[in-house]
Amino acid sequence: MGDTTPIPGRPVRGSRTGQPIMALLDLLGRAWAMGVVWQLGNGPLTFRALQRACENVSPSLLNRRLKELRTTGLVDHDATGYHLTSLGLEALALLQPLGSWADRWAEQIAGDDTEP
Repeated sequence: MGDTTPIPGRPVRGSRTGQPIMALLDLLGRAWAMGVVWQLGNGPLTFRALQRACENVSPSLLNRRLKELRTTGLVDHDATGYHLTSLGLEALALLQPLGSWADRWAEQIAGDDTEP
């Protein structure tokens, strides 16, 4: 099985030409990819601490996601553990308003007692 890491310029889900936005959405849409980015927004974590922060995701899945996120330049690893790169921090800053919107959305849905 070949490397399936979403890279701009290569075919990805939703884009035969690998448009950068589609490559990013493919990457972040994978199980636990966005969760890893979100958790590392609080600072570096060791593998085990990151696994716990991600609700005990399986080690094999976490390893796959970390490999993809490192290959794409969003995450790196050093003596302090895994951490977001400058690109990863920039991506997180763009995702944070979406997280705030999602909180408001959830509150609105929870307060809506009527179903269509």
